[in-house]
Amino acid sequence: MRELTCDVAVIGAGTAGLAAYDAAAKAGARAVLIERGPGGTTCARVGCMPSKLLIEAASAAYDARHAGVFGVEVGEVRIDGAAVMRRVRALRDDFVASVLDGLDRIPDEQRVSGTARFADPATLLVDDHTRIVPGAVVIATGSSPSLPPPLHPIADRVLTTDTLFEIETLPDSLAVLGAGAVGLELAQAMTRLGVRVTLLDPADAVGGIRDPEVGARAAALLSAEIDLRLGATVETAEAQGDGVRLTWRLASGERGEGTFARVLAAAGRPPNLSDLDLAAAGLDDPEEDGLPDFNPRTLQCGTLPIFIAGDANHERPVLHEAQRQGWIAGGNAARFPQVEAPPPWPAFSLVFTHPQIAAIGRAFDPEAARDWVIGETSFADQGRARAMDRAEGLIRVYAEPDGRLTGATMVGPGVEHLAHLMAVAVQEGWTAATFLDRPFYHPTLEEGLQTAVRAVAERTGGTR
Repeated sequence: MRELTCDVAVIGAGTAGLAAYDAAAKAGARAVLIERGPGGTTCARVGCMPSKLLIEAASAAYDARHAGVFGVEVGEVRIDGAAVMRRVRALRDDFVASVLDGLDRIPDEQRVSGTARFADPATLLVDDHTRIVPGAVVIATGSSPSLPPPLHPIADRVLTTDTLFEIETLPDSLAVLGAGAVGLELAQAMTRLGVRVTLLDPADAVGGIRDPEVGARAAALLSAEIDLRLGATVETAEAQGDGVRLTWRLASGERGEGTFARVLAAAGRPPNLSDLDLAAAGLDDPEEDGLPDFNPRTLQCGTLPIFIAGDANHERPVLHEAQRQGWIAGGNAARFPQVEAPPPWPAFSLVFTHPQIAAIGRAFDPEAARDWVIGETSFADQGRARAMDRAEGLIRVYAEPDGRLTGATMVGPGVEHLAHLMAVAVQEGWTAATFLDRPFYHPTLEEGLQTAVRAVAERTGGTR
């Protein structure tokens, strides 16, 4: 068996793992990267990039069908499903290739291929060919899609985000399980591309929205286009001909059923931790869910020289957080036992539906909100949104009584851009008055956010 010693061993070569390796190497550590399976990161290969390619195709189809409102007449819109998927894969492969180019710059002697597991707190085994004795370890093993138990009997007919983008053409019909960000985005995209879609979720809100007013507005807007069934729990799934028959029960007790060509499971991605033998590493699992106890700022697991970053810790499974966590974990692993605990970034989530959904900073809590100052505005009278024929949505901005901005939830056109502005305001600790003392060009969608913040300022004495 090959024997290696190093300062830092990084398990996983995705976004967090690559960042951790770079941080450790730049801190002067002898780092080794352990990789399993195809490279390319979840985002580039099966996540944010191919999904956005599908969304762009869907948006093109939608815009063509609705161009008449602008006096632009377009003939019949025909969807070539095979061509749509070919473009998705071709550009996806370009994104993956750019990631692999970066991976290939790591020297071969610092890369080990295989599945790593702990033999003890200070030793890693990679398959049956390599033993590694590191000074510290970064776990960055990512996540994988989960399959709800009712779908197990038809697993061979179920798509996940790991397999969806490999289909040759679009299905005639699709059941989507999970109305989180991924489920919403893909359900709407498929609907716009001519697929008959039913979206099922046992929750009573879409996109993980905590603010009930924004959640209700988002559900109403999206259900006008998507067959959305909230409060729906799938009970049975069985093969029927070349397709699948599902039955479900609503929270009201009403039952439903449907037959679909395919099913897409979009109900979450749990961390890839089961192969690591964390018990051998001496890691605590207080919730008995397979996830070790760790410090969310240092990313250290207990007092051991083991750190966990990215989707593997399930804290904030989005790319910008995975990249930052990888950098923090890799640097701390290289400097151990000295570790740094940088302040967290504001929570920040986006759903790339139309209209888009965003949540920034402090999450809405009905009890705590009694002491908040909340400013809101509708897109109904927003000039730029009306010009775009997208004058629908709602912005709710949260602040302390002294006017300090703490968060926001919004649904509307182009809120990905408004959300970035709000994230900066929350991170920098701006008050509503500080926010308003910044230029806002006219006419822009950002003026909608300005209006909501002005409502906060008017109640906290921050207007001129």
